[in-house]
Amino acid sequence: MARQLKWILLAVLALIWGSSFILIKKGLVGLNPMQLGSLRIIFAALFLLLIGFRTLPNIPLHKWKFIALTALFGTFMPAYLFALAETNIESSITSILNSLTPLNALILGLLIFKLEYKRAQVLGVIIGFVGTAVLILNGAANHPSQNYFYAGFAILGAVCYGINVNLIKKYLSDLSPLSISTGNFLVMSVPAAIILYCSGFFSIIDRAPVQHSAYFILILGVVGTGVANLLFYRLIHLSSPVFATTVTYLIPIVAFFWGVLDGEFLTLVQCIGAVIILIGVYLSSKK
Repeated sequence: MARQLKWILLAVLALIWGSSFILIKKGLVGLNPMQLGSLRIIFAALFLLLIGFRTLPNIPLHKWKFIALTALFGTFMPAYLFALAETNIESSITSILNSLTPLNALILGLLIFKLEYKRAQVLGVIIGFVGTAVLILNGAANHPSQNYFYAGFAILGAVCYGINVNLIKKYLSDLSPLSISTGNFLVMSVPAAIILYCSGFFSIIDRAPVQHSAYFILILGVVGTGVANLLFYRLIHLSSPVFATTVTYLIPIVAFFWGVLDGEFLTLVQCIGAVIILIGVYLSSKK
């Protein structure tokens, strides 16, 4: 049952997070990256505190430092980094760069967290990375006018995700997903509110484009961040950091679908890269 459940969670997360990049793109129409990232965190925090406030006493005092670290690397920094990236590169390309997460999780897990991995998992991540590289190079060739300096923000966000999954597996695997997520967003809510205030959001809140964009970020915050975090932490508990982060291999496929509907295009080479990525997902999940 657990084996089937982890695949179901993987598919649902791919659908949710694959849709997140187009929501960010729509949110940037009326918001700047700092406003978008802050609203995303605040909306998710309100949702999680509403349903999970009673679980906070379940977090031992000595584990709050790890709650703070996973909040920083798992959501806080990526919320701003991916928004910054999409100011200059397309949502579909950003989703591709997000696929570097499993490689980062593997490298960091081996070098820093001393976690064990099977050969098949290593091979799967390498194959997945090759598919990701095909997508990136072909995307760059077809979008020469885009500033790929901003791709660095997405890559850094993927590094943060790689750190986060290893922290959870090593230090927080005995806590429930709801406790971890609620604790994360309790820690993040205050700094996010301060950044939102300093960004000038409240001086433009009455503008129609700002309000329209905020609706997209409401969906992103509650579903794409709040609900998805609960599912993701549950997936880590059921499997491993490498398998959990292979969701990022599937995210570009969903993101490309939304991108095509929004005027972006998918080439034959990118389709081939997507198939290679799926092969990597299969191999990295083998025991």
